[in-house]
Amino acid sequence: MWSAEPDAAELIAEDARDFGVYARTGGWAFGLKVARSVRPGGQGADETPKVSAKAFAELAGCSADRVMRYYKAWDKAADDGMVPHFEALSPGMEVELPDADVWLSYYTARSSALTRRGEAISEAAEAEGIRPTKALEVAENPTALRAAILADPGTAEAARKALMDRLDEDPALRTELVRDIVRTDDLKKAVAAEAKAGDRVGYVRQIVEKGQAKTPAGQMIDAPAELREEAERHLSLIDELDDGEESGEWAREAYDTVRDMVAQTVQSDPELRVQERRAKFYSSLQKATKVFEELTFDDVEEIDDIYEDDMVRRLEDLQQAIGACISALQTATAQQAATAQQEQDASQEQSAS
Repeated sequence: MWSAEPDAAELIAEDARDFGVYARTGGWAFGLKVARSVRPGGQGADETPKVSAKAFAELAGCSADRVMRYYKAWDKAADDGMVPHFEALSPGMEVELPDADVWLSYYTARSSALTRRGEAISEAAEAEGIRPTKALEVAENPTALRAAILADPGTAEAARKALMDRLDEDPALRTELVRDIVRTDDLKKAVAAEAKAGDRVGYVRQIVEKGQAKTPAGQMIDAPAELREEAERHLSLIDELDDGEESGEWAREAYDTVRDMVAQTVQSDPELRVQERRAKFYSSLQKATKVFEELTFDDVEEIDDIYEDDMVRRLEDLQQAIGACISALQTATAQQAATAQQEQDASQEQSAS
C-alpha cells in the first residue's frame, strides 16, 4: 500500500485547506489576495508596501484586466459593507470572508462588463433575476444569438417580446423596424391584415363597452340590447383565443354579424332610416366637394397642354348632375314650405272657429 511521505502529506493538507477556503468563500479568497496586495487608486508607491495591479499581474502570470476585475468586485463589496476597504488591509492580512454565493453578485468574469454598455447589460440581467455573465456572453456573441433565434421558436419568441419592450425607449430601433416591415411585402400584408382585424374587433368592442354602434353612413346610434348581447358573445370568443391563435377569421365573422344587425336596426326604424340617408348624402357631398376642389389649374402653365375633349364632356355631365340635385332639393324645399303653410292655415282656421 502506498504511503505518503511527510512532505507530500503536508502539501496535500495545504491543498485541502486551500480547497476548503475556496469552497466556503469562492472568489472572495482571491479577491482578498488582490485587495491586500494591490494599492488603491490615489496612493503612491511610497505610501504603501502594496504594488500596482500591473505589477501584481506580472507576478501572477495573468493579465492586469483579470486582476482589476477582482479589484472592482472587492471595491463594490466594500462600499456595501461586505468586506473591509483597501486602506484597512495590508499584505498577508486575513479577514472573515462572505459566503461564496455572494461573490457572483459583485464579480464578472468578462471585461465587457467594465464598459458602459456592459454595465447596462449587467443591470438589465440583474433586474431579470439572471447572472450578468450569461447576458454578457450572449451580447458578445450576436451570431450565436441569431442562430438560436433561427433554430428555436422559444428563443425567437423571447427575442420578439424583448424587442417590443425596447421599442418605447428606442425610437431609432422603432423606425428601422417599421422600415423593414414596409420593405417586405409579406410583412406589409400581414400588418395590414392585423390592422384590419384590430379595427373590426374595435368596432365590436365599442358596442359592448359603450353601447353605441356606427352605422354604414357614419352615424352613432344606441345599440339595442339584442345587438349588444350578440357583440358581447363574439367578443368573448375572440378574447378567449390563445396568444398564438389567428383572430382574423373570428374578427371578420363578428364584424359582419354585428354590422348586418346595425343595418337591420336602421332599416326597421323610419326615423333612423331617414337620418341614415341624409348622413349618406352629406358624406358623398363632402367627398365630391373635396375632389372637385382639387380640380384646379394652379399648377398648369398652358391649359392647351392638358386639354382633351373628354374633359369638357365629363364636366358638362357633372354640371347637369349637380343641377338635377339642386333642382330636386329646391323642389323638396318648396314642397316642405307649402306643407308647412297649409298646416299653419289649418291651425289658424281651427282656432278661429
